[in-house]
Amino acid sequence: MPSKTPKSLFSLALSSLLSFTSIAPLASAAPPRNPDQEVECEILVVGGGLSGAATAYESLKQGRTVCITEITDWVGGQISSQGTSALDERATQRELLFYPRGYLELRKRIEEKYGRLNPGGCWVSVSCFMPYDGHNILFGMLQDAAKQGKGTLKWFPNTVIKELDISGSQIQSAIAIQHQPADGTPPLKTEPLSAVIQEAYRYQDSDRLDKTIIRFKPKPPEQAKDRKAGAADWYVIEATETGELIGLADVPYRLGIDPRSALNPSSPSKEGDAYCTQGFTYTFAMQAREEPQNNQMPSFYPEYAPYYSYELSRLADFNLVFTYRQIWSMKPDEPRSPNPRNNPIYPGDISMQNWTWGNDYRPGTNRDNLIYSRDQLQRSGQLQPGGWMGGLRADALRKGEENSLGYFYWLVEGTTDSQLGDGVKEKHPNHVFLSGFDSPMGTAHGLSKYPYIREGRRIIGRPDKTHPEGFVISEVDITRKDFNDDFYRENLSEKEYRYARGAIAGLEAPALALGQVSPGDIQSRSRSTIYPDSVGIGHYAIDFHPCMNTTPAYSPGTAEREGVRQGQGAAYPFQIPLRSTIPQKIDNLLVAGKSIAVSYIAAAAYRVHSFEWSAGAAVGITADFALENGIFPYQLVDEMPSKEPQLELLQSRLRELDNPTAFPRTSIFNNSWDSWK
Repeated sequence: MPSKTPKSLFSLALSSLLSFTSIAPLASAAPPRNPDQEVECEILVVGGGLSGAATAYESLKQGRTVCITEITDWVGGQISSQGTSALDERATQRELLFYPRGYLELRKRIEEKYGRLNPGGCWVSVSCFMPYDGHNILFGMLQDAAKQGKGTLKWFPNTVIKELDISGSQIQSAIAIQHQPADGTPPLKTEPLSAVIQEAYRYQDSDRLDKTIIRFKPKPPEQAKDRKAGAADWYVIEATETGELIGLADVPYRLGIDPRSALNPSSPSKEGDAYCTQGFTYTFAMQAREEPQNNQMPSFYPEYAPYYSYELSRLADFNLVFTYRQIWSMKPDEPRSPNPRNNPIYPGDISMQNWTWGNDYRPGTNRDNLIYSRDQLQRSGQLQPGGWMGGLRADALRKGEENSLGYFYWLVEGTTDSQLGDGVKEKHPNHVFLSGFDSPMGTAHGLSKYPYIREGRRIIGRPDKTHPEGFVISEVDITRKDFNDDFYRENLSEKEYRYARGAIAGLEAPALALGQVSPGDIQSRSRSTIYPDSVGIGHYAIDFHPCMNTTPAYSPGTAEREGVRQGQGAAYPFQIPLRSTIPQKIDNLLVAGKSIAVSYIAAAAYRVHSFEWSAGAAVGITADFALENGIFPYQLVDEMPSKEPQLELLQSRLRELDNPTAFPRTSIFNNSWDSWK
């Protein structure tokens, strides 16, 4: 496998970027050209990550015509273009193999590809593998799903959505821009994302990129499969990593930290903070060699060096960090030690890096945040017709790229540690940074094609009888915390404290409401909220990578934003209610992945691989069901808590297709889920 150290190629790509420290109006494109082509779909999936792929997989199996747009040229998101090809799973769910059918097939195909599920022998997961194989395996699954279901797959890589035609509470069409390298220019993915992202959203051709303008629209009724009149002609699925369509369509959403409340008692902010989102990460792959390598220090390294750290004394070991997410092992049959420090690293072994105090980039102010807030979008002109430019700060991407390259140099040549002090970090020069189109990340520069995004814009669902301000899954719905320590007594009002304790009171809730017991004396429930409209499942701990308290985020002496980890900890197995996928205002838009209606704290658990698949599968089957029955998804839940016969039919279909909506032995009649770890 060809390998290169990061040299002038990356530096030249970065040097062409402008550094934005404020939100200046962007030069939106000239008036759009007429579309170069029109494409008909029954289901348009925007975003080819795990959730979008799961949507497409189930829709294709139902015989639908599915269009997928993706900003990169790989499907799979976390397992491919974002490079986090280490499946995050909880032990109890994994032991039962209790996952949606498509996710189980993905795991099976990984195992068939390598002859084992864990070709890297990593210890963070039972499966670590090459990102390029993540794309190839998953794309093959989509092609097979189309054949099996007699559906039609239309794949549009290197494509972004520029405009939505919204009228009558529906998306009537969508305008997209597909880019390809101009004649005589290097292949795509030669430069990092930050160097080309804004150009990708402009209608005009440039010296670097040629554009194809595509109008997506619904198939005519006579060509559509089993579509009843009276509802939507098609469905558009928001499956991007940052909630792009949510920002573009300007439906109600939240970003960053929610205000502290009885529903999210652990929030570190009374008012909330849209600029403090979880850190994002450009992953990379590094390989062990027999001899020391000539790893050149990037020119920007001294600026970022004050940030890097092993973080904790128990983690301060190079072998431990390397093998944590090892995606390729030269000796996969060799027994592994219970202590990762004792596992040898052999020449040829490859590790993928995704480390909190390493290549995580964690800005947290309005001067350096990655995902623009609504106010920032408005001031930059991105909410004007034709003004959408992706809703991201290119300079934050650039700094994230530099931060990641600097982290590699710190791993192999660094001798400082920002958190643990002197004498901890040693050099490990017998390693090389892998780059090139045949490298694990598939890029000339060696970084992932897109950063791993832990949090994006999150919709606020529609108001209902129990959620008058809009449906949202909150901290109290999933956490194992009992909110009974001093932090909550001191930072919540008496009314909020009583409500928070009541939310987890389980069978004692009526007695608390009647004043028969005090909030401090109740027995906390031992399960998460059970949703009558559940369409999927997930399970993971509430896990934060908090924003930093300085600008720049890598400044000397920087620290994580105080209090963000207050909500961190174990969570019960949870469900994905249909209401969390239905935005306000637009009836034929469904939301999958990390942008469903969850609070900031709940989102820290609702973000891993199997959840994304479960949410995408649920949305794909829901869209098919809605088209087949001539009903909008919101009509399946608008009479709750009264009986909803059509909702029950949808849930039956999900289960019949091996997409579970509840965990085993976790019904309303079982109030203790303590066995689920």
